[in-house]
Amino acid sequence: MDELPVILFDGECNLCNATVRFVLRHERRPWCRFAALQSESGRAFLIKGGKSPACLDTFYLWREGVLLERSDAALAVARALRWPWRGAAIFRVLPRAFRDALYNFVARNRFRWFGRHEFCVMPSGAPEDRFLT
Repeated sequence: MDELPVILFDGECNLCNATVRFVLRHERRPWCRFAALQSESGRAFLIKGGKSPACLDTFYLWREGVLLERSDAALAVARALRWPWRGAAIFRVLPRAFRDALYNFVARNRFRWFGRHEFCVMPSGAPEDRFLT
């Protein structure tokens, strides 16, 4: 399981936790693991990917030694989901600058719109063996 991609998410963000639950419900098969950005594992992946461990404002996917971020990460995750959700990968044809601008707008407002936890939480009902600490 060590070669599996890793989704890195903000464990204090309600939207991010909902995204993890969404992936778990809609993936075609178990294909990845998860790590909160605040965890030791999450920080280690950020450093390996050349990012500051303080970069908690985006969604990342560590895959095959490469750290994807923002819309690139989200669209790569969409490809691993069942239909119709994997169809969202079609948005990859849009320029990255446009996709990331939309992504950044949501990221800037995520706490106001969806709320946050005071501490990092594991999404309820999630299989613990899929999470790195």
